[in-house]
This record gives sequence, C-alpha cells and structure tokens, in this order.
Amino acid sequence: MPPVRRAAYYGDKGAAAVADAAAITSVAAAGASPTKAEYDALRNDVIALRTTINALLASQRAAGALKP
Repeated sequence: MPPVRRAAYYGDKGAAAVADAAAITSVAAAGASPTKAEYDALRNDVIALRTTINALLASQRAAGALKP
C-alpha cells in the first residue's frame, strides 16, 4: 500500500502566514531600577509579542487546527 500524503491525510487547509515577531527594542536596565523609558520600551515589546501570538492563534483557528 503506498504511503498517504500528509496533505491527503490532514487536508490541504493551511494556516495563513503571520509575520515574525519584531526585534526587541528594550535594553537591560542601566541601574537597580529601570527608568520610565526602559519600562515603556519593555512594555511595548510585550504588547508587540502578544499581538503576534494572538495573530498566530487566530490563524490556526481559522485553518481549523485549533478549536475556537
């Protein structure tokens, strides 16, 4: 019996492409306590990463790979 193609087994549905997470813009704190600018840069990085992860999850749900 010939092997079954992966697409034939799982279906041809593919998740939509999602852009890679942006480069980190924050840097290590210069002192014992981070400055407001350092905190804000880290916060913006976390928000950007959260947005990318949510886009990946939405893409997988739309492709039927994850349950809603």
